Amino acid sequence: MSLGIGIIGAGIMGADHARIVAGQVSGAHLAAISDISEVRAEAAAAGSGARVLADGLAVIADPAVDAVIVAAPDATHAALVLACLAAGKPVLCEKPLAVTVEECLAIVAAEAATGRTLVQVGFMRRFDPAYVAMKATLDGGTLGAALLLHCVHRNVAPAYAFEPFMAIANSAVHEIDIARWLLGREFVRATVTRSRTARPADPILLTLESAGGALVSIEVFINARYGYDVRGELVCERGTVTLAPVFGNVLRHDGAEATGFATDWRPRFAEAYRLELQSWVRGIAGGRYEGADAWDGYAATATAIACVRALETGRPVDISLVARPV
Repeated sequence: MSLGIGIIGAGIMGADHARIVAGQVSGAHLAAISDISEVRAEAAAAGSGARVLADGLAVIADPAVDAVIVAAPDATHAALVLACLAAGKPVLCEKPLAVTVEECLAIVAAEAATGRTLVQVGFMRRFDPAYVAMKATLDGGTLGAALLLHCVHRNVAPAYAFEPFMAIANSAVHEIDIARWLLGREFVRATVTRSRTARPADPILLTLESAGGALVSIEVFINARYGYDVRGELVCERGTVTLAPVFGNVLRHDGAEATGFATDWRPRFAEAYRLELQSWVRGIAGGRYEGADAWDGYAATATAIACVRALETGRPVDISLVARPV
């Protein structure tokens, strides 16, 4: 049986998901898509046989749609995910799960009321082979306990009218989730600093303290200009593990050595996105999901909001999560 996938939002991520579902994922097909721009929706659906519907609620209600991908603007996520839960349909929601803690907790409660696991959050780095290998090394015990995780997240330039908090809410939130996943710990304290220049897109430095004492440093630089660059090094008691570079071939010529950089995140995490969607489809069929769940989405949003508060106040902020439902 092939699952009919409906996609809400045909922007950069929605269109990419449509392409992957239509051509790279087994056990599923693209059934329907909607977007505020009918032109974008039709372009994303082209050649797939998917129908273009009027809006996201129509996608959720369509009997040909068995599961939904939410790739619409952040502010719409909570209402769309709740509509999927009300319809009893599995949903993969692009990050963030919602923009407020209250919305996230409403989703967690609504899912719990169904008695089923229906929500997955699109933190695709959990499927990236380099991060998976890093976690396997840590969990294997050879290096001992984790002490410090260094993260770097650099973009070529802002993709929209930029405010400093967006560097946390829309970019560093990926490092927040992957660090939680790698360490298996929640964060209890956040400190955030930035340079004293007047330029809003200059680097921001986050320092997170985990419940187990390990520290995480995150540099997020939205205007690095030279390319899209994600790095990570895990420092442990008996050694370190560093993410392998994925920049492609190394060119040596005329007395110099050079590698290339992608202009955005999609080439760097292309395999992670494919693996994420394949795992999600497999999870729907088998009832067991491997990706980030609704609780993970809440924890990441709550931590990011605490980091934004630390940035705005210039003071460390304690992070306190509600008890996870059993």
